[in-house]
Amino acid sequence: MSMLARAEGLGLPPHRVRRRVRPELTDDQKQELREAFELFDSDKTGTIDLHELKVLVRHLASAVLPGCFFLTASFDAQMRALGFDIRKQDVLKLVHEVDPHNDGSVTYDQFMEIMTDKYAERDPEEEMRKAFRLFDDDQTGKISIKNMRRIARELGENLSEDELQAMIDEFDRDNDGEISEEEFMYIMRESSDY
Repeated sequence: MSMLARAEGLGLPPHRVRRRVRPELTDDQKQELREAFELFDSDKTGTIDLHELKVLVRHLASAVLPGCFFLTASFDAQMRALGFDIRKQDVLKLVHEVDPHNDGSVTYDQFMEIMTDKYAERDPEEEMRKAFRLFDDDQTGKISIKNMRRIARELGENLSEDELQAMIDEFDRDNDGEISEEEFMYIMRESSDY
């Protein structure tokens, strides 16, 4: 089934390309996207297929919180928790917006249009709150040494209790031995482009 037929099956008009004013990406964001595209364009044709696009969008979503080391083996569940549950149908809609007659692959320019829109839709504050909840799996409202131990174990990091405690102590501004959501948000704002 062609891309156009699938798009029509989703109720998308065949000849309408939605154009809007796009925000400008930073040079760092553009470079990150170029490198990601080139990595997934393994055969160097200048295009990636729709499956590769789906994987790439999810991969880029995982980089949404620089310096945040919470990504583990349960990647799909965490991407859904962060609001990046992209399905094949979602990819078809994204591609249809930039090229309604697409043949099942995306050029670099089309990819940049799609990702510029995705970056514009982001709510960094909400993403940081969701990331906090991934750390705070016991829902105490704090990140404890127990939470840090679990995360280190899931990542395969062999950190001592002293190393884990040092991580907490570095950002524990109220000296209660744990990292609150407010402290976590402060860490994330200081360590990223938000």
